Amino acid sequence: MNTPERRLDAPNLTAFCTAVLVRAGARVDDAECVARHLVEANLKGHDSHGVGILPAYAGHIRRGQVCLDADDTVLTDTTVLLRVDAGGGWGAPAGQRLIHQAGAKAKSGGLAAATLGNAHHLGRIGAYAEQASEAGLISMHFVNVTDHAPLVAPYRGSDARFGTNPVCIGFPATDTRPAFLLDIATSQIALGKARVAANKGLPVPAGSLIDKQGRPTTDPSGMSGFEIEGALTPLGKHKGYGLAFACELLAGVLGGAGTIQPDHPRSGGLKNSMFSILIDPDAFGDRAWMQAETDAMARYALASPPMDWDSPVLYPGDPERAIAGKRGKEGIPLDEVTIGQLDKAAETLGMTERV
Repeated sequence: MNTPERRLDAPNLTAFCTAVLVRAGARVDDAECVARHLVEANLKGHDSHGVGILPAYAGHIRRGQVCLDADDTVLTDTTVLLRVDAGGGWGAPAGQRLIHQAGAKAKSGGLAAATLGNAHHLGRIGAYAEQASEAGLISMHFVNVTDHAPLVAPYRGSDARFGTNPVCIGFPATDTRPAFLLDIATSQIALGKARVAANKGLPVPAGSLIDKQGRPTTDPSGMSGFEIEGALTPLGKHKGYGLAFACELLAGVLGGAGTIQPDHPRSGGLKNSMFSILIDPDAFGDRAWMQAETDAMARYALASPPMDWDSPVLYPGDPERAIAGKRGKEGIPLDEVTIGQLDKAAETLGMTERV
């Protein structure tokens, strides 16, 4: 049965998350950055990567699975290459620093490749593509997951062997059209979406989940409580499986922190590595022509007559912008189970604040 929802104001929710993280031991700057990152994911409609995972973060702190005083270690720094080890520290601050530093290299040399290893959960990867787009840069991002049990079965497999391993591509705005953003998990659905569905008492789409016996199911209850029984399935069968594998190689191998294969210990935390390429379009041709061609391609694609006139063809990134506008005015919807989990996290830390 679908559980009721409440709508919460984004600034207040950000302040609550910041207070929880600070009380748990995070540095104030880190806590503010992570809290904004989580709430922004909710604002953009990605509840799977929003404040609902804050209780998991608090648990990671208690178990020592986040290094609260970590500093970035630069492993390689050339005109076009940047390799950084986050030392187990918070993902959002480290990810934003990486894009800022690699973006400066791309502006100088036309393009740059960067890796980030040993970072706590990076959250919604689209945020880093948006950061690059705002600087006028094209970006591509490939991410893998370690320190956590696998979540996604390989194509033709019956148990989990991969993380949800997102792939993201961003293209800056033109004078007449907002930024292009493609941000996808390589599983049919993200783990967080299965968790949200479980909290709401809703089924997941057919074909997106198998149970612990390897049989197809639409019941996400095995994904509640931040643990997993069964496995998610890959996006587009062999296509998503191949992309997930590519993320392990690009992020895990080139990033230097390793892949999800079991020779590496799994403490039940959540670490990400990311491989990013940033491109200055000005280095590849005339900016005015590229903008005009981008606009023309967008007009052509979006002019396709929709199969359902209530659901027109959209430009990648439009759904996030539309939801952000709506939730910015009406508040962020949270189900009562998620609210209870957030309140419990605060109570466990001895806080009086509640959502």
